[in-house]
Amino acid sequence: MASGKNYLDFVLDQLSGLDGISYRAMMGEYILYFRGKIIGGIYDDRLLVKPVTSAVSLMDTRL
Repeated sequence: MASGKNYLDFVLDQLSGLDGISYRAMMGEYILYFRGKIIGGIYDDRLLVKPVTSAVSLMDTRL
């Protein structure tokens, strides 16, 4: 199932405080970039973050 533009807009609004956020549509989904580097994507209306050390260190791991 392809992701909706409404969800993309929601995620981009949440990230609007960061300079350098961009995206590219790929086969009904979206790849997210920060300053030209891939940081994650939107797949089936879910935000998936690339699991790099700096991102993982900021996530709640109690789940």
